[in-house]
Formats: sequence, C-alpha cells, structure tokens
Amino acid sequence: MLLAASRGGQVSSTGVVSWLRIARADVHRQTLLKSSPGPSSASTRSGNDNQLLIHALTPTTKSPLLALAKRIADAGCNLSESRVSTIGTEISLMLLATGAWDALAKLETALAKLGRDESMRLVHYRTGPRQNSSHLLPYLVEVVAADRPGIVARIVDFFSQHGISVEQLNSTRYQAMQTGAEMFQAQFTIGIPAEIHIAALRDDFLELCDGLNLDAIMDPVKF
Repeated sequence: MLLAASRGGQVSSTGVVSWLRIARADVHRQTLLKSSPGPSSASTRSGNDNQLLIHALTPTTKSPLLALAKRIADAGCNLSESRVSTIGTEISLMLLATGAWDALAKLETALAKLGRDESMRLVHYRTGPRQNSSHLLPYLVEVVAADRPGIVARIVDFFSQHGISVEQLNSTRYQAMQTGAEMFQAQFTIGIPAEIHIAALRDDFLELCDGLNLDAIMDPVKF
C-alpha cells in the first residue's frame, strides 16, 4: 500500500495515514476474534437434542398424567410428544420431554421420587431425535375382519418381508351392534421405502387379505 501511495519516490502523507488506520483496524479485529470464547459443546447442542422418554402404566383410576406433566414443567422441560391410551383396566402413557441437560437430570430425579412415593410402574431413559426418514412414504392401512387369532401377526409379517416399517398401530376387538358378531379392526400407519412399486405392493397386500378373508384398504396419508 505504501508503494501504491508513493508518487515520484515520495510517500504521500495521506497514504500513510490511511494505511495506518487500516492496519490498526485489522489488528483490533484479529484481537477480538482471538479473545472471543468459542461455543461450548453444551451450548451448541439444541434443547431438542436432549430428550427423555417416559413410560408409565397404572390403573385407570389413578392416572399419573397430571403428576407427570407437572414434574416435566417444574424441571423446566418441554412436553414434546405424548401418547395416552386405556387398555383393559390400565392406562398407558408415553411422554417425550425435551430440555437442557441439567433440566433433564432434575426431571429424572423427580421421576424416581414419584415412582417410589406412588408405587408406580414408571420407566424412563435418555433418547435422541429421530433420524430423517424422508425416503419413507407414509401410508394408512385399515383392516376389518371377523375376530380370530393371528391377524396382526400375518399382516406385520408381510410388512417385515417387504422392508416396510410400522410407525403406528391401533387395534381393537368389538361386538357388532347389528349382529353381535365378534369383530376385529386395526389401523396401521406404515413407512414404505420410496423405491417400492406402490401398485404392485398394494396388489400383493390385497391378495394376502383376500386369502385371509380380511377387508382392507391401503391409502396414502394426505396430511
């Protein structure tokens, strides 16, 4: 820059001043960069990366939902996902809490005490965010049939043989209002790998259901 500012072998005073200002600014910037602390491993981890999965099973007359929701809030955690269902005389709760590492540690301590005090069947363990599964196409399968053993096993076996994951399953046994017949109904949410030919898969599945005398449909999840 001194050479650029020189004229006829003489260095311009204006050029020297400008060069000094730029040099000082650059030195100041480098000093700030060196003195600035880098992000710690704890701070770079998103709160959603720290997750605690909680499962409770109790009689329906003693639902622990309120107690668990309060413990999660008191620990400073978020309730990200929840599944509550009544099966027989029991109520099952699956809760996913997210938060900072120390908040989850506080929650774990509170849950251990709650389990002891209430004699509750309660388990919890650390987990993490689910990996991206954008290669799986979500489909809904509904099955209705006269109730008999082995229906779910045959359907799940079909999915397993084709590399299809079962994301959710809801099934129930009921008595038909019109005839009193014992019926079975199930809803499967499945993830079909994108490379599978859907029409051929649907044909194979419906052929299986015809052989088992099941009434079934397979449609894409549209939301």
